[in-house]
Amino acid sequence: MRRTLLAVTGLAILFSCVSAEAQSKIFKKKKKEAPAATDNSVAPDKVLYDRALVDIKKGRHEVGRLNLQTLINTYPDSEYLAKAKLSIADSYYKEGGTANLTQAIAGYKDFIVFFPFLPEAPYAQIQVAMTHYKEMAKPDRDRTAAKAAEEEFQTFLAKYPKDPLVPKAQQHLRDVQEVLAEGDYRIGYYYYVKGDRRAAAGRLLSVTKRYPLYSRSDDALWMLGDIFEKSEKKEIASIYYSRIVKEYPLSSRVGDAKGKLVAFHVPVPQPDPKALAWMQAEVSAPRPKPGMLSKPMSLVKNAPEKELRNSSRLGNPQMEPENDTTSAVDILTGGGKSQLGAGGGSGATGNTAVVEVATPQSGASGGSTVESGDTGSGAAPAPAADTNGDTSGTAPASAPAAENPPAANTTDTSNPPAATAGTDATGATGNGTTAAADPNAKPADSTTDPQKESTSKKKKGLKKIIPW
Repeated sequence: MRRTLLAVTGLAILFSCVSAEAQSKIFKKKKKEAPAATDNSVAPDKVLYDRALVDIKKGRHEVGRLNLQTLINTYPDSEYLAKAKLSIADSYYKEGGTANLTQAIAGYKDFIVFFPFLPEAPYAQIQVAMTHYKEMAKPDRDRTAAKAAEEEFQTFLAKYPKDPLVPKAQQHLRDVQEVLAEGDYRIGYYYYVKGDRRAAAGRLLSVTKRYPLYSRSDDALWMLGDIFEKSEKKEIASIYYSRIVKEYPLSSRVGDAKGKLVAFHVPVPQPDPKALAWMQAEVSAPRPKPGMLSKPMSLVKNAPEKELRNSSRLGNPQMEPENDTTSAVDILTGGGKSQLGAGGGSGATGNTAVVEVATPQSGASGGSTVESGDTGSGAAPAPAADTNGDTSGTAPASAPAAENPPAANTTDTSNPPAATAGTDATGATGNGTTAAADPNAKPADSTTDPQKESTSKKKKGLKKIIPW
């Protein structure tokens, strides 16, 4: 009995000591976590700002935003006003989600509008671009976020060219443009395999003109060369083969492109030293490696991870805004405002293109440059001279050049009158490149609208010069 009493007493003393020690630890922990006594010298707006930052850091975004909004409403002249607005936008960005990211974009743009000269303005601009970048989908999905990200990154680089965040913005812009170019390339490849040459050429031409840093630009150039070769336009096809040799000297297509140029009897150009140095640097540039779960997760995720790994790491990204100005003349001339002979097709050098068209002064042998979208005011473009010397459909050398608005057509088909000064017999005007009156032409109705007639002739002229 005595031993039992002693044991119970010892256990009671032991439990009391443990509980006291535990109580002391709990008290110390609470004392450590307890906020310091409020210092009357600290401004209340700073107290609200610091408390909100702590809440946001610990994931209590709504509470933190509420404190920041209280600061803005209560202390409109506070020195923390700008930082509070920026922190609210950062809170939405960190929380994520489509609705929150939309709120983040609005918050960053408001900050740029109200505080454009603060040091945080470049950060707000790049955060707008990063928000769109975060929402960017795969190349075959919706392109709205990718296009918005491209525009915002270009705006940042144009407004803040000396900011420390410029390298980050340039790389993200390369990533975005890789995704956009991949989307256009896939569409062009689909039409290329399907056999729709015009649709394929339109898409692939926009890729090669706008995104030279695209990882598959050499393949796009090869397909363009093949399209024009099959269309019996070897002069234009040689332009694209020459660009592969000159601008992408390490491409696997170089050997085949050289063989095509030799078969066309076109001089093979030398590789561009700058392009060679760029491709060599790209090969040795570090790139993120895919993880073990990247392929399975790609079926679930909508992010373009593969394209981001393949994007260029060097070179200046495209800074011009996107505009859909690729016309039939651009496709026909291989890019428009340039001279044929990339490698020596007609004496000019460089990655350029021109189509020799018959003019009234020079007949079939004369030529004038057809530039991008420049077909005159309502005039039908003249047909291109065929590589074998076929000049069917060209104007005779004696036809005068049209300079003034068209005159009414005559109904006399036996002896068509000569065109008056500055006006051709067909009533079409242009840049000195017009066709003469056709003796076998049907009489025109006096009520015919000259504008509609000019439009119909323009369509017929395009059918003659475009091979497909």
